[in-house]
Amino acid sequence: MAFTGWASDYVNLVLAVGRHDANFVDAYYGPEAWKVGAEAGAPRPLNALEAEAQRLLEGVAACEAPADEVLRRDYLLGQLGAVAAHLARLQGHRFTFADEAEALYQVRPSRIPEASLESALARLDQLLEGAGSVQDRYQQARKRILVPANRVDAVFQAAIAEARERTRRHTVLPTSDHFRVEYVTGKAWSAYNWYQGGGTSVIQVNLDLPIAIDRALDLAAHEGYPGHHVYNALLEQRFALAPPEGRGWVEFTVYPLFSPQSLIAEGTANFGIEVAFPGEDRVAFERDVLFPRAGLDPAEAERWARVQTEMKVLAFADNEAARGYLDGYLDRADAEAFLVRYSLRTEAQAAQRLRFIDTYRSYVINYNLGEQLVRDWVERQGGTVADPDRRWAIFVDLISSPRLPKALGL
Repeated sequence: MAFTGWASDYVNLVLAVGRHDANFVDAYYGPEAWKVGAEAGAPRPLNALEAEAQRLLEGVAACEAPADEVLRRDYLLGQLGAVAAHLARLQGHRFTFADEAEALYQVRPSRIPEASLESALARLDQLLEGAGSVQDRYQQARKRILVPANRVDAVFQAAIAEARERTRRHTVLPTSDHFRVEYVTGKAWSAYNWYQGGGTSVIQVNLDLPIAIDRALDLAAHEGYPGHHVYNALLEQRFALAPPEGRGWVEFTVYPLFSPQSLIAEGTANFGIEVAFPGEDRVAFERDVLFPRAGLDPAEAERWARVQTEMKVLAFADNEAARGYLDGYLDRADAEAFLVRYSLRTEAQAAQRLRFIDTYRSYVINYNLGEQLVRDWVERQGGTVADPDRRWAIFVDLISSPRLPKALGL
């Protein structure tokens, strides 16, 4: 019981910070009175909120944790540290890209040498057919696997149904498990899971830009199963619910986006795609189910899978574009050009990604670096490709625990 009061104060602090930053509170399903209280009257001044964060940090640090609540204390300390850092930024403190990532997400992203990105481009140059630049040939190949607009829902529903079935073989989902899919436009992100509590989610898919067929499966697993929807549902079920169902840890009724929890959430959501659809399993499902559902040539499935292996390396181009842009040595045009060259996006796609960086800043590391770090940790516990059952077990244990990056030794 030592942390109950501190945890309640933490939740109310996060809700109060949300008055100053509309993107900060990703999900809340705690007492309605707390939300009403946070939204009443004028927002509390930022300097008062920063002082409150420091008070809570000192209070939690001074508490002795029983053996079964050590991770709980570490979770609260990690989350509160990120809240304090975000409040400093809201008051004008200028972090470097790497300092901000470390303060918010507990990891310091190493620089990716351009030589590594160039090597991936050179390998793609050998894989992609036709003449012209790698970027042009990549986009030509991608056009062959774009899902027609009138088939997006059918493809996405088939992908999420399969991802859900594969996940249910390895974990017990809440009996209330449910999601609703909405298609939207005008967003900086490609898809978003809005967890509602009670085992339910709204999954929004952005139709501003065409969706490639591999992206449909990525989004189904990342936003749904075994990604964000399952992560939030299991944490709620195990920790937020009152005893005897859960442990009554109220800090798990709120999810502040700019916090170490997001590296685990995004890293597991990306790695979860591979856990649910490993290697040839993914190729076979896309070839035999999704390509026909989209009215596309199944022969493209294996060729595109080889291309996507190299794109995993180029995903880290987002970090370097964000680093240069946020640290001021790349202007907007240069950052977009960097993304066009090294992530092989079109100009429109690069502009959309930079809009994401404008809003979410160093958050970009949680996708690529988060995935790499989660994969490394799962494999160190024996969750390798050669032992898929153990891989699932370690993965499910991670997404239903209060571990943050520091607890994983990341």
